[in-house]
Amino acid sequence: MILATLVAGLVTSLPNILPTSVSHRLPDWLSPLHLGLDLRGGSHLLLEIDGDAMLRERLEAIVDAARTELRKERVAYTELGVADRRVLVAVRDVADREKTTRILRDQAIQLESGVFGIGGADITVKTLDDGRVVAELTEQAVKDRRAKALEQSIEIVRRRIDQTGTSEPVIQRQGESRIVVQLPGVDDPDRIKRLLGKTAKMTFRLVDTTVAAEDVVRGAARLPVGTELLDADERDRRTGAPVKYVVQRRVMVSGDTLTDSQPSFQDNQPVVTFRFDTAGARRFATATEQNVGKPFAIVLDGKVISAPVIREPIRGGAGIISGNFTVQSAKDLALLLRAGALPAPLKIIEERSVGPGLGADSIKAGSISAIIGLTLVVIFMFASYGPLFGGIANLALALNITLLIGILSAIQATLTLPGIAGIVLTMGMAVDANVLIYERVREELRTGKSPLAALDAGYSRAMATIIDSNLTTLIANLLLFFFGAGPVRGFAVTISIGIVTSVFTAVTVARLFTVIWYRRARPARLAI
Repeated sequence: MILATLVAGLVTSLPNILPTSVSHRLPDWLSPLHLGLDLRGGSHLLLEIDGDAMLRERLEAIVDAARTELRKERVAYTELGVADRRVLVAVRDVADREKTTRILRDQAIQLESGVFGIGGADITVKTLDDGRVVAELTEQAVKDRRAKALEQSIEIVRRRIDQTGTSEPVIQRQGESRIVVQLPGVDDPDRIKRLLGKTAKMTFRLVDTTVAAEDVVRGAARLPVGTELLDADERDRRTGAPVKYVVQRRVMVSGDTLTDSQPSFQDNQPVVTFRFDTAGARRFATATEQNVGKPFAIVLDGKVISAPVIREPIRGGAGIISGNFTVQSAKDLALLLRAGALPAPLKIIEERSVGPGLGADSIKAGSISAIIGLTLVVIFMFASYGPLFGGIANLALALNITLLIGILSAIQATLTLPGIAGIVLTMGMAVDANVLIYERVREELRTGKSPLAALDAGYSRAMATIIDSNLTTLIANLLLFFFGAGPVRGFAVTISIGIVTSVFTAVTVARLFTVIWYRRARPARLAI
């Protein structure tokens, strides 16, 4: 069992010394250590989810849905909107308040339950003293919604980064509203920031042709109810200002139903193709059938990227987005649509970049310190306990480092500068057990015991001290792992694994080598 363990450690650590061309052809479970951001270079981003914007957007959706239902039920109202995280509506007729309460509750539950599983108990609808009807989410519902939105955001961020081809990214939750993203080896961090900074929420909406956008901008006309004024990607050739469209708030088809999106070319111009799922294709076909001859706005993150006129019904569940795309922007938009829309905007609140040169210097400095530390420990053990027992301790130390690197490789850990520090510290800690054993053997020899009895007593009686000292260190490192973050956790992982491997090699492996030597040599005295 001991030999099998050592062989497994040697095999899993082997990819770290093989050329990259060879290690890349090995199975996935045989992979070298991944280098962290501080060793390989790259970008570190700290993102924060905009929970207030997320809540306001959902409340606005409830307002739009409620407006449609109130009109169907012929309920007269004078005020309908969002204020202080609540939906407020002022009903003219007191007799309509109960009906309004039911409509608000039904629309809120219908919109929220499909996305975040919010039920009737999470929504409060009541009548204020001034007669207005108000609907709001409970505090627990808001908290649960933020937590679920953060989980979704982490998954979508992971999908977006994976599709850029970035290898070995680190994407972790931090606190209640933040995401840590570390991208080793990224040579274009600005593109990653652009991709992560976009919500990528795409909707298909009708353009309102009853009023000209220019008249609304000049103040010569008012926006019709249920519409909004949006900028477009294209610019006016005369003024250079963004072209504007009056777009209906009602979403005809949502980008949530997209199943695929790819960059392509049409008439030698970059375009983006898309395809809906069954439900989305049905809605898209219905929307285009009922609105032939009308402009259909494709809105991405509140901006109209294209507004083509519907020439004929589109029943295939697929379409093309054309606009002022470059090849790269078409690729990025297709990537965003494939990965899905974020449930809320993400803000970059911290950014750090590490150059590959600095990472190379860190690796060099860490390697030098490791070599110096290992050399001094080896010399000390030879000088203190002679070539035989010092050699056994040093062999156990070499096997300990091999096992440590093998385990880190097997669990696909990321090696950082604190991790290198943990390996160097493990070298010194690993021979502690050998020192305790050998000093105990010396004491037993001074009492006149035979070599065999002294060796047996040395290993047996030093065991309690070895377990105690390493267990206390392991407890401290487990606390560092559970309560620490980032580099602290990396250091704790390396030290914790090093403690386990050092006890195994210093006690079990070294004892095996000692027993094999003693059975062959049968010495009359021990040179220790």
